[in-house]
Amino acid sequence: MSKILIRGAKVLGGEPQDVLIDGATIAEAGTGLSADGAEVVEAGGKVLLPGLVDLHTHLREPGREDSETVLTGTRAAASGGYTNVFAMANTFPVADTAGVVEQVWRLGRESGYCDVQPIGAVTVGLEGAKLAELGAMHESAAGVTVFSDDGKCVHDAVIMRRALEYVKAFDGVVAQHAQEPRLTEGAQMNEGVVSAELGLGGWPAVAEESVIARDVLLAEHVGSRVHICHLSTAGSVEIVRWAKSRGIDVTAEVTPHHLLLTDELVRSYNPVYKVNPPLRTERDVLALREALADGTIDIIATDHAPHPHEDKDCEWAAAAMGMVGLETALSVVQETMVETGLLDWAGVADRMSVKPARIGQATGHGRPVSAGEPANLTLVDTEYRGRVDPAGFASRSRNTPYEGRELPGRVTHTWLRGKATLVDGKLT
Repeated sequence: MSKILIRGAKVLGGEPQDVLIDGATIAEAGTGLSADGAEVVEAGGKVLLPGLVDLHTHLREPGREDSETVLTGTRAAASGGYTNVFAMANTFPVADTAGVVEQVWRLGRESGYCDVQPIGAVTVGLEGAKLAELGAMHESAAGVTVFSDDGKCVHDAVIMRRALEYVKAFDGVVAQHAQEPRLTEGAQMNEGVVSAELGLGGWPAVAEESVIARDVLLAEHVGSRVHICHLSTAGSVEIVRWAKSRGIDVTAEVTPHHLLLTDELVRSYNPVYKVNPPLRTERDVLALREALADGTIDIIATDHAPHPHEDKDCEWAAAAMGMVGLETALSVVQETMVETGLLDWAGVADRMSVKPARIGQATGHGRPVSAGEPANLTLVDTEYRGRVDPAGFASRSRNTPYEGRELPGRVTHTWLRGKATLVDGKLT
């Protein structure tokens, strides 16, 4: 593999410097580096970040290849600046055995665009009744460390306790989709003023908050790690903040769409805005932004949820829940967090690379941009502004809530262990 000199990049948004890649490793970082024998990428003041890590991606394979495949999903990831994604377990068959997680892991290795770390199911078939083969999945070639029934909540407190106890043996983590099922039967959107006016079944904030409260107490009781998926309400923020103040080992994520969009958009009845958890109120959005800035919320995760055209282009009640997000995440974060002054680019790197890699134990990712580190990098043109056109997505699905919306920033280059997967905005 040849040498690559990235010249004049703002590492983590700082002063311009040069970064020399030699093979799979960063050889040197500084100013005035020699380009002798190296391919030169003129960064021109663009921002250089460690490759992004997504702790919450739905790749759909096996079983729903009409929505996404590991190949198309990792191409979308590379387009969005990601070098590592964690693939959720709600596939067909469910990733609840060593065989299925190894299949997903090997497909990721074959794609070559992004490392794929499978997430194992907590319970068999996501049914919430019996623990899945957690130990076998961890001992498999995939080395699973994160377990989640995402798409469904581990609603049984005894099962959740047993899972938290089990994963302690190998420092694993249970990632909870916090949704009390009895409180959300028939729910179509956030419960509030808009749902009342539209006559749609409401998904109350307490359905999320009550599960989070239970689970942080369970984690404290057994001395284990718990991670909260796609936290979406101001009340949830306060529970996580309280838990951290007690020293409970809890981490939490927020999605880009919950940082930007509100339930007012549902007035259009456009199913592209139908998602789980639902879009919340402006008050919730502002609370989530502040919590991400102050560290109460640890990371940003996309919850990239691709669906085929026919599952979203239908009446609201029949539409599937979910949005694609890998290719727009960084732009949304730039608009909601950087341009509002809540985070600088070093903070973005922390929430979108360093901490998700640490939570998921993604070796070689989320590392400093310095000599001797793996060359997993993304280069961002932060001055760019453009309208989102899903026709140009690498994902197999097009269910984005941002179509036609102007967003800032564009990933121009992504490197996975020194290999360019995206060059000048085009996949290699």
